[in-house]
Amino acid sequence: MIGGQAPEFAGLNQKKNIVIGSYLIEVKGSMNVEEALVFKTRNGWRRWLEKHQKDTKEIWLVHYKKQSEKKSINHFEAVEEALCFGWIDSTLKKIDEERFILRYTPRKPKSVWSKINKEKAEEMIRTGKMTPVGLEKITEAKKRGLWVGAYTNKVKERIPSDLKQALMSDGKAWENFQGFANSYWNMYCGWVKNAKTTETRQKRITEVVHRSHLNKKPWIE
Repeated sequence: MIGGQAPEFAGLNQKKNIVIGSYLIEVKGSMNVEEALVFKTRNGWRRWLEKHQKDTKEIWLVHYKKQSEKKSINHFEAVEEALCFGWIDSTLKKIDEERFILRYTPRKPKSVWSKINKEKAEEMIRTGKMTPVGLEKITEAKKRGLWVGAYTNKVKERIPSDLKQALMSDGKAWENFQGFANSYWNMYCGWVKNAKTTETRQKRITEVVHRSHLNKKPWIE
């Protein structure tokens, strides 16, 4: 037991080990996890962000699935709170049939906003939960044209012709790009479309081709 009762959140600074309430488990595979936490409520997650969002580069959260008898903050709530502090979710790894682990990091300046996260952020503003640092990320996105150009993941956007031509000139890059999920496809396309100058657009196309050749998802790996 940890202090007799499961705390609001628990963590352990030991690679590939996660404290979940009163339990210690091992995450199998090659994932490099320094620390992971599990929160019972969104308030606990918010308090952690208030204290650590400025001095932490990433954190892994453990989420219990709906069918599990054990409860934790759900993914939807966790993302809402993360957006309030300028953070975003990215890499997801399965632990077992009732749990998964998800990586949260501060949003990067060039990160393209999804339509659903834009809507969540707007709701957090309306409810008064958005913080100044979260608003700064939104202001920055608007300046870069990444707010108006928010993408949807239901369908793949039409790929810009110059990006497609560049990708097709590298067979491996084009093959990998075609295999990306709608969300990653649209993030890359949106990033290129929102370039303000021809020079910036070309640099972004080059970057997309390079990352696609390596089969790297946008700004996650």
